[in-house]
Amino acid sequence: MMISTRGRYALRLMLDLAEHQGNGYVALKDAAQRQDISKKYLEQIIPTLNRFDLLRTTRGYQGGYRLARNPEDYTLGDILRATEGSLAPVTCLETDHNTCARQADCATLPIWQGLDKVINDYLDGITLQDILDRQAARRGNDYVI
Repeated sequence: MMISTRGRYALRLMLDLAEHQGNGYVALKDAAQRQDISKKYLEQIIPTLNRFDLLRTTRGYQGGYRLARNPEDYTLGDILRATEGSLAPVTCLETDHNTCARQADCATLPIWQGLDKVINDYLDGITLQDILDRQAARRGNDYVI
């Protein structure tokens, strides 16, 4: 499994919105500039995030985007599954029902199931708020005398 640019940029956008949530709606051009991501590329990601009800949108003067929920209510797994689809390491685990004809005799299936569980548990155990908290702690420990 490899996380695409789309998934990585979606995560960066969501983190930017979480960090600036106190400022109301965030203009996409501002987030794009802060994250050094093309606004045009972010415009392609926004519909996916909207489809999964991860964002709120408003148009017009002072329009933009904001999180639909609090940062602690978003896991990395939620965001990456929305943008990447399945996070499964092999195709036979991409859906809830494994339709592989070899599954009953597959010696490696338990390995892939274990890896799938580790990936999902890890990504579902980290929230946007966790990342913001780590970033704030790292900044707070940067003293210069």
